[in-house]
Amino acid sequence: MGFIGSNLAVRLVELGASVSIVDSSEPGCGANVYNIAPLRDRVRIIPLNLAEAEDFAAEIRACDVIFNLAGEISHTESMRCPERDLALNAVANLRFLETCRRARPGVRIVFASTRQVYGRPTRLPVDESHPLDTIDFNGIHKLAAERYHLLLSRLGDVDAVILRLTNVYGPRMALRLSCQGFMGVYLRAALLGEPLLVYGDGRQLRDPVFVDDVVDAFLAAGAAERLPSRIYNVGGAEPLSLAEIASCFARAGGRSAVRLVPFPEGRKAIDIGSYWTDGTRIRQELAWQPSTTIGDGACRTLEYYGRRLRQYLDSDAAQPSHGAREAEALEPAAAG
Repeated sequence: MGFIGSNLAVRLVELGASVSIVDSSEPGCGANVYNIAPLRDRVRIIPLNLAEAEDFAAEIRACDVIFNLAGEISHTESMRCPERDLALNAVANLRFLETCRRARPGVRIVFASTRQVYGRPTRLPVDESHPLDTIDFNGIHKLAAERYHLLLSRLGDVDAVILRLTNVYGPRMALRLSCQGFMGVYLRAALLGEPLLVYGDGRQLRDPVFVDDVVDAFLAAGAAERLPSRIYNVGGAEPLSLAEIASCFARAGGRSAVRLVPFPEGRKAIDIGSYWTDGTRIRQELAWQPSTTIGDGACRTLEYYGRRLRQYLDSDAAQPSHGAREAEALEPAAAG
């Protein structure tokens, strides 16, 4: 019921798939019942953690494809609470995969990883052969989860593919959480008419990618009959400076200004500098490439939140629920 997973679930249901959503609504990880309101009674919600996979082994046994997006994504929170990050991103995945190999041998699993596993780039753009040099606990634990998926794939127990995502943005982001990436912070400020604060000189480069394009990448990886590779980078169409990205959201919102400010205490140490993706492999092997410009994506994102902002800023309205039936009570505006 988080950001990318809910967008993927909505698309799968629209395409006619039978979908089960596993989400323990872990505090701080972005679950929001409103995200799956359009699905109403067309999905099954399993309110469990991945580590409790034995309790939903029957669902695993019956599935064709597993999209694994569960876990903590905050780099700063991982530095504050490394054992929590370890439990959510590494231990839970190991237990989950152990159940998968017993309940559904050979199942295709598409795992959402992060460009953070590369650490500070030594060359740009970053391709899949770039050295791995993580700079925070989140990256270390996500990399461990990658290795679990790859090991069991080599053993023939599962059929996993890793998507290393860059900065994803779009509808259904968790605006109440300030520690889940700068794109959500920029978006919230643009919606509220507040200044968009850019750390440092604003010249660091990123290649943000719109969530609909990311969903396309997950579907391509899930549906591929043959996987020439096990690891794919998923990034945006072009590198943009943080100042350019902030200015784009400020223009889309029409009420905000962009300000350069010094790095807060502790943030500079886990900043990776500039990053953008070499998407050659996924383009050639899975026929995927991003199609949404930052200008179009920013406008579409702000339009989505226009009538729904309370559902993403009000903690009571966004309170996760474990039953799809409860989502029917939400207003019809959610159908967008």
